[in-house]
Amino acid sequence: MKEDVSSELDRRIAGRVRELRTTRGLTLEQLAERSGVSRSMISVVERGESSPTAALLDKLAAGLGTTLNALFEPPRDQTPPSPLARRAAQARWQDPDSGYVRHALSPPGFPSMLQLVEVSYDTGALRAGVHEQLWVIEGTMTVSVGDQRYKLGEGDCLALTLDQPVSFRNPSRQRARYLVAMASAAWGRST
Repeated sequence: MKEDVSSELDRRIAGRVRELRTTRGLTLEQLAERSGVSRSMISVVERGESSPTAALLDKLAAGLGTTLNALFEPPRDQTPPSPLARRAAQARWQDPDSGYVRHALSPPGFPSMLQLVEVSYDTGALRAGVHEQLWVIEGTMTVSVGDQRYKLGEGDCLALTLDQPVSFRNPSRQRARYLVAMASAAWGRST
């Protein structure tokens, strides 16, 4: 069942990327140049032949001049969008690389200045062999790793393994930007 949901969402993303690209009058080459994603990878995504990662979708959204949330909406038709999004119809997507889950809560296509997205990051889905480093670019972050708590400022870098619960929090009203890099010896092995 989970695979059916994933493949359905991959098809939805494929349709939306293609639809947004064509309505903006962009060729595959133009979107590749704007997004930094290869023409062949965009073609694979548009055919629904891949489960794109969060990093890839973020680049495509930027190249299309839209939000990441817009890529999870069903293709547009002639029916006006509803102001109601029932839980069962809300798109849920899991990054195949990290286990990060994105749940689009807002009514798709409804004209609004804001969008609600529930994000969860289940470290239980990851193995103890996964290593992560978080580097704060701007602002401050509080990171809890199991029972340990770290307050990070601009330029600080924290290394951890994802074998216990991890949470991130911005303790201020100022913007916080950070970079997360993940690696696992298992990712480098061929299967």
